[in-house]
Amino acid sequence: MACRITELVIDCAEPQRLADFWCAVLGYVEVGWEGDALEIGPPGIGFGGPQPTLVFVRSTEPKRGKLPLHLDVNATDRDQDAELERLLGVGARKVDIGQGGDAAWHVLADPEGNEFCLLRRRVDAV
Repeated sequence: MACRITELVIDCAEPQRLADFWCAVLGYVEVGWEGDALEIGPPGIGFGGPQPTLVFVRSTEPKRGKLPLHLDVNATDRDQDAELERLLGVGARKVDIGQGGDAAWHVLADPEGNEFCLLRRRVDAV
């Protein structure tokens, strides 16, 4: 037997703002609130499906530098350049961490500064 990742929990100042952003990025929908936590997941599936849900938990503690974990995303229905423009349009911003102009990925940040990467390869939507 093995485990699988069912949820990723992210501390943040504004759960609704980050949930709206990541719903736009991933095509997810709100699953619901529980206390100060807002969960989002794939439409019609939510928790327990093949893709993990994201849970945004309100926190007043400030972010301390670069997170030790980041998300990588791949476009499902367009090339990397078109997806980059879409992500910038929904609120992502480019981040320079020294990756250089010839990198096969783009380093971006969500509205609270959490870094994630847009990789080159296109993948199936699942």
